[in-house]
Amino acid sequence: MENKELAAMIDHTMLKPDAKEEDIKKLCEEAMEYGFATVCVNPCYVPMAKHLLRDSDVGITTVIGFPLGATASNIKAAEAVDAIENGATDVDMVINIGALKDKKYDYVRDDIKTVVEAVNKRAIVKVIIETYFLTDEEKEKACLLAKEAGADFVKTSTGFLGGGATKHDIELMRKTVGDVMGVKASGGVRTRKDAEILIKAGATRIGASASVAIINGETGSGNY
Repeated sequence: MENKELAAMIDHTMLKPDAKEEDIKKLCEEAMEYGFATVCVNPCYVPMAKHLLRDSDVGITTVIGFPLGATASNIKAAEAVDAIENGATDVDMVINIGALKDKKYDYVRDDIKTVVEAVNKRAIVKVIIETYFLTDEEKEKACLLAKEAGADFVKTSTGFLGGGATKHDIELMRKTVGDVMGVKASGGVRTRKDAEILIKAGATRIGASASVAIINGETGSGNY
């Protein structure tokens, strides 16, 4: 895979709680230099990213209900709308993991659907199912609920709560959603080999803070 093709599949990520403005500036500069699909930043940095990326084709991903997913649905929806109004092109929301494990499937579906409807096709909606906490059966169910709710992508992990993207999980998620949704591999993707294995397994987007190292054939650090 050519560097340009791989870069165009990566959300270049900076979600550290201690991230400073200079970190976001560097992130955006790297995204423009390498041609990454988007930068992924916390909501407070979306306006800054929009300004820095104003003359580029790089999109802006932000996170909703992050990282625990336990925020009320109406708050997740409000977060998403605010982010879009500030310039976000993609919103990555975390499901309510406890509700899924309690088999409150209507709640989980409606939680996702509330965000999807609030976004109203103004941005791509990716649903983080946090695979580390789930059995294979629960992963499949989470993917089906996201599909039923009208989301655009399912995504493996926040990278904050343990675990990360695996070949097995990507294959399972791809098999579950078929070809009608994207699958984003995120969490612990640190090398080009990692990324290419996950893409071959069915990922159409990679979330990584080690994006530059991945493109340069090096080993990056960080888990998101």
